Amino acid sequence: MNAPQLPDAGPDPDDGKEPGAFRTIGEVAKTLGIRQHVLRYWEEQFPTLRPLTRAGGRRYYRPEDVALITEIHRLLHKEGFTIKGARQALRGKKGAAVAVLPSPEPAPHASDEQSAAPLVNYLQSIRDRLAAALEE
Repeated sequence: MNAPQLPDAGPDPDDGKEPGAFRTIGEVAKTLGIRQHVLRYWEEQFPTLRPLTRAGGRRYYRPEDVALITEIHRLLHKEGFTIKGARQALRGKKGAAVAVLPSPEPAPHASDEQSAAPLVNYLQSIRDRLAAALEE
């Protein structure tokens, strides 16, 4: 049995339809080798995946939906992302791979003899640096 092909631009199904044609959930599932219930679950987990629905709840996937499903499949099954990590990757967030920032000076230690203020200031500076790194 041949493994499904998942090129970067989306699958190239050999179903006789035009590349811009809408596809049913069964056609997409068969092309990508994914079960239909998995596609329905991904619709719940990835807000940007919204196929058109017609009377009776029948789903029709646009070419951009199929490309998104292909990317989700790649992230989850080829790259090993979790659902949450894949959502972040699709949003373009770098939060999944934040580098550890070096400490400019050793962390102060709070004890009974000294105030906790230096430790609090130090922790706030780390929090600010991490927030700035996540925004990049």
